[in-house]
Amino acid sequence: MASPRILLITPPLTQLNTPYPATPYIKGFLGGRGYQVTQADLGLELVLKLFSAEGLRRVFAEIEAGGFELSDNARRMVRLQRSYLTTIGPVIRFLQNKDTTLASRICHSRFLPEAARFDNIADLEAAFGTLGLNDQARHLATLYLEDIGDLIKETVGPQFGFSRYAERLGMSATSFDAMHEALQAAPNLLDRMLLELLDELVARTEPDVVGFSVPFPGNLYGALRLAGRVKELRPAAKTLMGGGYPNTELRQIKEPRFFDYIDFLTLDDGEGPWLRLLEYISRQLSVVSCQVEELAEAGPSSISRQNDLTTNNQQPTTSTFQRTFLRNAAGVVEYINHPHPDVPHTEVGTPDYSDLPLTEYLSVIEVLNPMHRLWSDGRWNKLTIAHGCYWKRCSFCDVTLDYISRYETAPATLLVDRIEQIVRQTGQTGFHFVDEAAPPLALRDLAVELLKRQVNITWWGNIRFEKTFTPDLCRLLAASGCIAVSGGLEVASDRLLALMEKGVTIAQVARVTDGFTQAGIMVHAYLMYGFPTQTTQETVDALEVVRQLFGAGIVQSGYWHRFAMTAHSPVGKNPAKYQVVPIGPEPGDFAWNDLWHDDPTGTDHEKFGAGLAKALYNYMHGVALNEPLSFWFDFKTPHSKVPRQLIQQALQEPGKPDFAKQNQRLFWLGNAPELRYTEAKKGQRAILTFYEQAEDFEVKTAAVLGPWLYQLITSLATDYDTKVLLKEVAATFPTSVAGMSFEAFLASPTWQLLREKGLLIL
Repeated sequence: MASPRILLITPPLTQLNTPYPATPYIKGFLGGRGYQVTQADLGLELVLKLFSAEGLRRVFAEIEAGGFELSDNARRMVRLQRSYLTTIGPVIRFLQNKDTTLASRICHSRFLPEAARFDNIADLEAAFGTLGLNDQARHLATLYLEDIGDLIKETVGPQFGFSRYAERLGMSATSFDAMHEALQAAPNLLDRMLLELLDELVARTEPDVVGFSVPFPGNLYGALRLAGRVKELRPAAKTLMGGGYPNTELRQIKEPRFFDYIDFLTLDDGEGPWLRLLEYISRQLSVVSCQVEELAEAGPSSISRQNDLTTNNQQPTTSTFQRTFLRNAAGVVEYINHPHPDVPHTEVGTPDYSDLPLTEYLSVIEVLNPMHRLWSDGRWNKLTIAHGCYWKRCSFCDVTLDYISRYETAPATLLVDRIEQIVRQTGQTGFHFVDEAAPPLALRDLAVELLKRQVNITWWGNIRFEKTFTPDLCRLLAASGCIAVSGGLEVASDRLLALMEKGVTIAQVARVTDGFTQAGIMVHAYLMYGFPTQTTQETVDALEVVRQLFGAGIVQSGYWHRFAMTAHSPVGKNPAKYQVVPIGPEPGDFAWNDLWHDDPTGTDHEKFGAGLAKALYNYMHGVALNEPLSFWFDFKTPHSKVPRQLIQQALQEPGKPDFAKQNQRLFWLGNAPELRYTEAKKGQRAILTFYEQAEDFEVKTAAVLGPWLYQLITSLATDYDTKVLLKEVAATFPTSVAGMSFEAFLASPTWQLLREKGLLIL
């Protein structure tokens, strides 16, 4: 069969600092099966084209020719266009880490023209410290770009956003009418720039298949605008779409006009559906190729035989498609899902970042939130530890959909193979594990494998604050390169956490976040308000819990989200159980996911948003932690009923003693020691000397225990493959000569010192 040339596109706009992982995953999978694949991030390319001297000249020229009614802020920026034209190139290079020496000029001189985004600038010295010059400059440069973005939105590109494009058209769009109208309109300046990029790309790659990954509503308009252009440039090419937005919003699509742009829409993981589609397209190409060859051999007089050839050649069939929407010959949208097995997580391959201009991405600092900075600053390779969620019970989550409900793991050896391959390809050792919730035991095995192979990476990801994340496991993860975790505290109320089926309690969250913090790992808490039946009292109490968590220093970052009911969540599936009333929208022919609802037993959730956000911002900076909770709201609120020492009491609860961990594994984070003996008043003593990264230390014990302890630590330091359980160590303990039981030894200063220095029980 003829193999089609495949072009994968991430449409505008996603993150500016790192590639969205969907096309690298599909490219890696298809490339491993022999397909010729090219990929492009047209979101990044559009931003670089727009935010250049030439791009801004076009912006200012169109503003001046367009007769726009400008605000005072926009008018000032137009008058400063010369300054913007001369600074935009250096600023982009600085944000690409190509000219870091510009930081001093950005911070200490009037280098950047300033507009409205600079009006409420934070105290940069307090936010970044006196040594954070580069970070200060990056934040100021980001404000500068946002000023230009505001000007563009006010004038030539009202649909522009730095991580979205025409997002409004894709959100809660039960009808395709607004999107259709926008696509039929003449392209604006940004559209034209985007189409220019596509024209060059298509001319270079000559694709037979063009695939679009649409993760968010803000990618849909760009994808369809581009797909329409592909139809003009290469009418025979097939256009495909998949991604997070179709997976959640378009599962019931009936709109035939959508398929003027997209030939095939696939749901859930793309690997299986794409294999079926590409086999079909390959057979189509082979049929056409055979027809052309036969006609060429027969000569011009046989052109009339073309229809006969088409009939006689075996035609491809769509009957074996998997999770695929298409418009059939009758013009009706049809869903075909032949029961093929899913591609296992172990066989999806390694993401392939080739073709993407990794040195061109921008590291920006939008807001002074330490976790949000990780999302927007730095080049992170994206990788999935496991497919789906091992918990999959949270009532607000889309647990009925495949990307959450189908849970599969991969062995740690395979994951580290993938990590090493990505590092070789990209030259970057930063990883963002993009799991719904990374499984603690899978992370444990991954960390052990990384340490065993001495693979040095820096990583972060999303977890559940569950009790499996013991302080020892947190220390292991930190040693393997973990710098931050995010997790859902959601509504900080035990009643509501149980109603959510979150599977955690406030006390448990406190102990887990303390373990991560003590290990040097930053903790970001997802917070939620407005969950069904949440009362005013519970909202105030939740804020008090959050205040105590920040006051204890065990959470360093957070963000409040307003609860949203979705069609695929347990709340959306059974609203009566959660005492909410769905009020729309009714399903239409196009998108359907976000649901409107009334909460007759809950409070007026809307009025709390601003106060909660303001309180959290201050708590993150250690400010106003002792102010009464009513300080943050401009309306009367009840006093909190949460005990003032709730979190401190949770942290003081004793953990399980080591002797009760007989079936758990011992792990040593340090090096093998040296053993020597010395004379003391009470006889000979054994001394184990450890040479470590930051400090050397000694462990002194009885001479009879020296060889036993030396052998134990040395074997742990050199043999990562053998799992040594605590009960196995107990069986070898020389009780008869040591003069104490193994349980007593576990309470001794010798053992406690080793535990402090890096002896873990996992």
